[in-house]
Amino acid sequence: MMVTSVVVGVDGSASSTEALEWAAADARRRGLGLRLVLVCEHARLGREATDLCARTLEAAHDRVRPLTDGVQVTTELLTGKAIDALVGESAAADSLVLGSRGLGGFAGLLIGSVSMGAAGHASCPVVIVRGPSGAQHGRVVVGDDGSSCAQVALAYAVEQARARGALLHVTYAWQMPVSPSHLAGYGAVRANCGEQELRRATERLSAWREKNPDIAIEGEQIIGHPAEMLIKAGEMADLVVVGSRGLGGFASAVLGSVSRTVLQHAACSVAVVRPRPRQE
Repeated sequence: MMVTSVVVGVDGSASSTEALEWAAADARRRGLGLRLVLVCEHARLGREATDLCARTLEAAHDRVRPLTDGVQVTTELLTGKAIDALVGESAAADSLVLGSRGLGGFAGLLIGSVSMGAAGHASCPVVIVRGPSGAQHGRVVVGDDGSSCAQVALAYAVEQARARGALLHVTYAWQMPVSPSHLAGYGAVRANCGEQELRRATERLSAWREKNPDIAIEGEQIIGHPAEMLIKAGEMADLVVVGSRGLGGFASAVLGSVSRTVLQHAACSVAVVRPRPRQE
């Protein structure tokens, strides 16, 4: 099935409006369609609830129309559980765009349960939008750990940087393992391993530059915690891209610890990217 549309979940909240505007700009930049979906979880309550959902979806369509010149826009009113419906939409989507917190979300939570659940189970890249759309820094940040998931995330980040005319900043952070103090010479071994890993990261970065000469790509290879480094880099970025599960991740985890931490604490929008089922 050809993937041609950016899917955005709307619910009438301020957060979903930010996601709607982000998705419209992304679809326009990358020449994709835009699909607006609203999951009416309370449709079972009767016609009045369904009519309210329909009006909310229509209002979202009206709001986005001036922002989507030349973009094919479609809408769909869905029923059932929000996470299940959105994950179902992800199978045929280029990407799924959601607000960080929808209606009914707790004010103290940076990421709502629906957004976090979709990010953990969707088949396509999931963008959790935080803040208004529009490039402010001209910079896309992506994490690299050498895993297959990171390679897919890098490919998505390259596409985003190219469409935006933005700088791509690739971060590799190697976290030193705790050294057993009783083993003589372990510190030197650890330092040597760190040097080797940083050198491999530099070589991977050079390969990406060679494949994408039209994009300005910079990199940093440092020793530190990956999530902390990505969050710091995201302070001056328009988008942070992370793989769904990198090296050291457990197969049963829906989101790796780095992805989850970045989602919760990054100052800008975050894209969580995983290999599609047919790629695995």
